[in-house]
Amino acid sequence: MRPILPLIGLLAGFGILPASAQEAAPEAATPAAAAPATDEGVTVSHGYAIIGDLKLPADFPHLPYVNPKAPKGGYIIESVPNTSNFDNFNPFTFKGRPAVFSATMLETLMDRDSSDFGASYCLLCETLEYPESRDWVIFHLRPEVKFADGSPMTAADVVFSVEAMRDQGSTGTKLMIQQQIASVEALDDHTVKFTFTPDYPRREVVSFVGGLPIMSKADFETRALKLDETMDKPLIGSGPYELSGWNMGRWVEVTRREDYWGKDLALNVGRHNFDRMRYEHFADYDAAFQAFTAGEYTFRRENSSIKWATAYNFPAQEKGWVKVETLPDNSSVSGQAWVFNLRREKFQDPRVRQAIGMMFNFQWTNDKMFYGLYSRQQSYWQNRPLAAEGMPSPEELALLEPLKADLPETVFTEPAFVWPEGSEQPRDRRAMRAAGALLDEAGWTIGSDGLRRNDKGEVLRVEFMNDSVTLDRILNPYVEALRGIGVDAVNARVDNAELESREREHDFDITSTFIGQSPIPGAEMLPVFGSEYAESESNLLGLKNPAIDKLMKDVEHAKTQEEMETAARALDRSLRAMFLSIPQWYNADHLLAYYDMYERPETLPDFALGEMDFWWFNPEKEAKLKAEGALR
Repeated sequence: MRPILPLIGLLAGFGILPASAQEAAPEAATPAAAAPATDEGVTVSHGYAIIGDLKLPADFPHLPYVNPKAPKGGYIIESVPNTSNFDNFNPFTFKGRPAVFSATMLETLMDRDSSDFGASYCLLCETLEYPESRDWVIFHLRPEVKFADGSPMTAADVVFSVEAMRDQGSTGTKLMIQQQIASVEALDDHTVKFTFTPDYPRREVVSFVGGLPIMSKADFETRALKLDETMDKPLIGSGPYELSGWNMGRWVEVTRREDYWGKDLALNVGRHNFDRMRYEHFADYDAAFQAFTAGEYTFRRENSSIKWATAYNFPAQEKGWVKVETLPDNSSVSGQAWVFNLRREKFQDPRVRQAIGMMFNFQWTNDKMFYGLYSRQQSYWQNRPLAAEGMPSPEELALLEPLKADLPETVFTEPAFVWPEGSEQPRDRRAMRAAGALLDEAGWTIGSDGLRRNDKGEVLRVEFMNDSVTLDRILNPYVEALRGIGVDAVNARVDNAELESREREHDFDITSTFIGQSPIPGAEMLPVFGSEYAESESNLLGLKNPAIDKLMKDVEHAKTQEEMETAARALDRSLRAMFLSIPQWYNADHLLAYYDMYERPETLPDFALGEMDFWWFNPEKEAKLKAEGALR
C-alpha cells in the first residue's frame, strides 16, 4: 500500500522527522497570542496558530514534551517491509521510488509543535509578520542558517525552492502552490515576502508557506538538478542530519551533523539525539520480523495483529533483551481504506459501491484474524469532534441545503452513514441479501453461471489491487464473500513498483491507501477529493463533485473551531453517503518492540510517537546487550 500524500501532509515531516513525545512539561506557559498587532494592523510573531492562540511564548526554553537534558549519541535502526527497492533520492517526483530519508536534510521556515496541532514556530525564520487580512506574510530569516556544505541560506533559496516546486513538482504540488501563492520575492538577503492569491481562504496560507521545504539553489545549479527527475545523490539541506550512506534498495542511513547551525535553538532542544539513524529494507513482512528477532535492527512498530498476538515469544524477548510496549496513540486515524476508482463506469452507480462495501465482514475478520485488537473506521475524521453523527444539525443544513442537487438524498433524510460491523459467521447472510438487492436494483443480475451481468452482457468484475502479502489473509475471504453474491472479485497481486505505476496511471478498480484527514482540515483535503485534482496522482478516487468542492471551501474559510467542526461534519456525512471507500480498521495504540537501550519522556504528545525525534540512547544498556550477545 502507498498512502495518498498531498503536499501539506508530506511537508509535515520535512523539517527532519516529526516532533514527538513528551516529558514533564515546564511550568504551564501563558498562551501567547502571537504578538500584539502594530498600529498599522500588522502582527509580528515567533509563530503562527491556524485556530486560536499560540501556547508557547517567544522565549520558550524548549518544546513542552521533550527532555531538555536528553544525551546525544548512539543509533536507532528500523525496517521498511513490503517494499523491495528504492532507486533515487528525490522526494518530490512520482518517478521512481525515493529512499525513506530523502527529505530528512531539508528544513522549513517554521516547525510544528506536536502537542498542539496547527501551531508552528519559527525555525529558519526569526520572526514573521502579517496583516489582519493575511493577504501576505513576510519572514525574517535567521542569518546564521547554513546548508551542510557551509554555504549560507538566503531569501534567494526560499524563492528558488517555491518556484521549483510550483514549476517542476507533481501535479498536486503545482496546483496547491499556484492556487495559494500569487508571488514570492526576496526583499533582501534575509527577508522574503509571500503574497497570496485573491479570494483564496486565508486561515492556513501562512502555515502552508511556512511548511514548504527549503533547498539550496546553488546545489541545483551546480548539479543541474530538476525536481521532476530522479536523483542518484541526495539533496543538500540545512537540517541536523544528512544522508551518509546507502546501498540502493537495501538500506539508507543518516548521520547527525556536529556543525548543525540550529542545535542550540529552543525549538531543537532535547531533539535530534541519535548520532546515526538507519532504515533497512526487506522484501516482505515476515523477513523483516525474523531479522528483528535476530537483532539485525533495533526498533519495530508492529502493524500485524497476528504477530502481536502470537509471535512475541522469541528468545530475545523472553530473555528481556527486547522490550514490548503498548503506548496510546492519540494522533489522527490514518483512514486506511479500499478506495474505488470512480473513472470506471461500473463504479458510477453508488449502489454498486455500497453493495461491494457491505460484503466486508469486519466483525468476523477482527475476531478470527485480528484477535479483537482493532476497531472499525467509519469517519474520515475518526475519533475526532469533526466526525458526523446522527442527523445533520441546523448549522450543517445551512451549508448543505444550497448544495442539494449534487448530494445524495440520504444526506438530508438519514443519519450519517455507518458501515455494518458484520457477523460472527464468515458469510454474513443479512449483508448478502442487502447487497444482492442493491446490485439487482443497479441492473447487475445473476446469470445461469452465477455471475452478475448488466444489460450489455458485461460481467461485474472487481479487482482489488494488492502488493501486500499480509493483506492476502484478509482480502481472500472478502473476495470469496463477493463471489458468493455473483461478483467476479479478484485479489490481484502485484509488486510495489506495478502498484505505484498503475495508481499514477489510474489503471485499477480498487486499491488500498490512507485517506484520513487532519484534525484541522484545510488545503490538504483538496488533492484527495478536489475536482481540480481529479486527474492528478493524489486524487486516486477521481472524484469530481461541486458540492464536495464547496464544502471543502467552507471548512477552509472557517474562522472559529465551531465553524470548522460544523463544516467538517457536513463534509464528512456527504463523503460517507457517497460510498467512495470501504474503511478498514485501526488500533488506538502504538504497538512497539525495541531492544532495551532506548529511553523517552514519560508522556507522549498527542500527534507523534517521535522515536527518531526526541527519544534517546543509553550506551550502558547497549553495552550490556552486546555483552550478552543480543545484538549483531
